[in-house]
Amino acid sequence: MGRRRRRPLPTEPALATVEKLTHDGRGIAYVDGKAIFIIGALPGETVRFRYTELRRDHGSGQVVEVLKSVPERVAPACGAFGRCGGCSLQHLDHAAQIRAKDALLAEQLRRIGGIDDFECWPPLTGPVWGYRRKARLGVRYVRNKDKVLVGFRERGSGKMAEIESCLTLHPQVGERLQDLAGLIDTLSIREQLPQIEVAIGDNRSALVFRVLQPPSAADRQRLSDFGRRYDFDVYLQPKGPESLQPLYPEDPPLPCYFLPEDVTLWFGPLGFTQVNADINRKMIARVLEMLAPQTDETLLDLFCGLGNFTLPLARRGGRIVGVEGNAREVEMGRYNARANGIDNVEFHVCDLTQPLEDQPWAGARYDKILLDPARSGALELMAWLPRWRPKQVVYVSCNPATLARDVGRLVHEHGFRLIRAGIMDMFPHTAHVESIALLTP
Repeated sequence: MGRRRRRPLPTEPALATVEKLTHDGRGIAYVDGKAIFIIGALPGETVRFRYTELRRDHGSGQVVEVLKSVPERVAPACGAFGRCGGCSLQHLDHAAQIRAKDALLAEQLRRIGGIDDFECWPPLTGPVWGYRRKARLGVRYVRNKDKVLVGFRERGSGKMAEIESCLTLHPQVGERLQDLAGLIDTLSIREQLPQIEVAIGDNRSALVFRVLQPPSAADRQRLSDFGRRYDFDVYLQPKGPESLQPLYPEDPPLPCYFLPEDVTLWFGPLGFTQVNADINRKMIARVLEMLAPQTDETLLDLFCGLGNFTLPLARRGGRIVGVEGNAREVEMGRYNARANGIDNVEFHVCDLTQPLEDQPWAGARYDKILLDPARSGALELMAWLPRWRPKQVVYVSCNPATLARDVGRLVHEHGFRLIRAGIMDMFPHTAHVESIALLTP
C-alpha cells in the first residue's frame, strides 16, 4: 500500500474567523468544515492566512494579514517573534495569556477528566521578562553566511533562528547571545560545538559548552577569558553528563536557589531545576500552605528531584519521604539535606513508572502526598494513592492534559474529590501551562 499523498496547498490566502486558542498557542478556525490551526491568530479575529498544510480533516496555516484584530493583541516586544520558536504568545497581552491558560486548564479538566466542580485558585504570577534561568541554547556555524548563530530554533524548523538577544532569558545571558556567537566564531572547534547549557542560580551563573572535539589551548583560554569577563563559571562537556568538567574557575562552587523555610538548594549545572525562580518560590509556598506538615505526620514526595519541595516541607516538621527515578538527583537531594542540617527526610531511588510492590517505602501509610511528575504524568501511581490512605494530595503538573487524565482517574475510580486547581505562570509568553491541584478522599 503506497504512502498517502499530501493534498496540494491552495495558492491564494484564505479568510477565517478564529474561535479559540490551541494548547500550543495557535488560533483555531473552521474553513469548509475543517479545523485550521493558524500561527499568529487570536480568538475573535478575522484573518487572512496562508495554508502550510492541508489534510482530509484539518490543516495548518500562517497569518498573512489581520483584518479585524481584538483589543488583547499587542505588538511583540522581540523583533524575532514569529521566527524564533522560543515564544508563541508575545502578540497576546499578558493578562489575556493568563485568562487563556486558566480557560485551557478548566477545559482540559472538564473534557479529559470529566470534572467541572472545583474552586479555581488565583494564578501565581511573577516577572514576565528575564525570568528564564535554565536553557539549552543551540549553536550552529552557518557556512554560506560565515556566521555563528546562538539561540533557539525557528518555529517548526530545525534551522537556527537569527536573534540578537532574548528577553525571556535572564539578562546575564539573554543580552550576551551576540557575545557568545562572537566567542565561538574565534574557536578552532566552532563547527564541533552544538549547544550551550545555561544554569543561573541566586549565587552563580554557569555555561556548559558541549564539545564534540577537544578544544585547543587557545580555545580553552578564550573560553576562560569569556567567563572571567562576564562573570560565568565555564564548563566543558565532551560526552554524556558524567563527562562534565570545570574550565573556569578550576573548582567553582555549585549554583543554588534560596528557597522558603531558609533552605538553600544546590544543583549541578546540568541538573534539573525549575526555570523560573520567582514562581518556584511562590509554588513552594502554596504547597507548604496546603500540606502544612505536622510533627506527627509522614509525607510522601513523589518525583522529588533534588529536594525542591522535600526540604522546605521537612523544615516544617514531621517525616518526609522523597522518591525519584534519577539517581544523580537523589544524590544531590541527600547532599542538600546534609548541607541544610535537615535530618527528618529520607530519599529513595525508584522508577515510578514500574510496579512498586517490592519497594519497602511503598508499603507504608502516608498522611499527605505530593506529586510533581514529568509531562507524561503519573497514571501508573493513581491506583496506589488510595492504598496510602492520604488525607490530602497535591499534584503539581507541567501538562494540563495529563493532570486532567490522572485527576479524573482519582475522582471517578478512587473516590477522591478535586478541591482546587489553578495555573502558575512559569513560562510567560509561551503556551506552556504549569498547574497545581488539591484533592481529598
